[in-house]
Amino acid sequence: KEIKVDVERLPKSVRLIAEAGTGTDNIDATAAARRGIAVCNAPEYSTDGVAALVVAYASASAVALCERHAALRGGDRRDFKRDFSGLTTFPTMFELRGKTIGLIGGTGSIGRAVARACRALGMRATCHSRSARDEEGLWEAVSLETLLRTSDFVSVHCPLTEETRGMIDADALAMMKPTARLINTARGAVVNERDLIVALREKRIAGAMLDVQENEPPSDDSPLYTLENVYLTPHIGWKRVETRQRLVDMVAANVEAFLRGEPINVISPA
Repeated sequence: KEIKVDVERLPKSVRLIAEAGTGTDNIDATAAARRGIAVCNAPEYSTDGVAALVVAYASASAVALCERHAALRGGDRRDFKRDFSGLTTFPTMFELRGKTIGLIGGTGSIGRAVARACRALGMRATCHSRSARDEEGLWEAVSLETLLRTSDFVSVHCPLTEETRGMIDADALAMMKPTARLINTARGAVVNERDLIVALREKRIAGAMLDVQENEPPSDDSPLYTLENVYLTPHIGWKRVETRQRLVDMVAANVEAFLRGEPINVISPA
């Protein structure tokens, strides 16, 4: 569970807050700066792991992997039949080649890794953020509305700020194609979860793949656990063995550098 740092209540002796992760939305960096406290994070330690999870989500949905696994475990063997009339079998499988993935706030290392991997699979990538520009061989920079209306997969990669909180709401979801899927591996609160649940229940979009949620874990009665068009994972993008070791090493390096008087990976107040 994420720990919210109450900067104002920290002892006067505290001079460094070493975030064990990349996101620092749980720390008021402005308040820390006022008190002369440095804040550092661990950038890019989980790039490969999170990017691989995004691609895994897309790939799994393309063959309805979880649904078909569940069907087999439940005794349904119909998919073993070589019946070419079964093209209407639900859920439908499809190729990733030719599909579009839209990256919201994807100009960082994870978004770029996702774009490269998806393009290697024959997909098209678009990107929306303040700093996004067309990059040949990587993505096309587009408006948020264009991204939402044209993407087969909408993948969230922006940090959680007051500006991005709840930005994927009912209006944004209504712009998405009914065949599109939402992927969120960034921060749960970027998505208005209540609006998303309504859209999923009413099949306004094809599905959602969520490694992050507004509340982690979601309440026991959350519909996210039972909706058939949701792939839910418990914030695992960063949890690979190599990734966790890299995080520990980076946090230790941040502390050692600060003690030497040569701080690294320092976060500036917004």
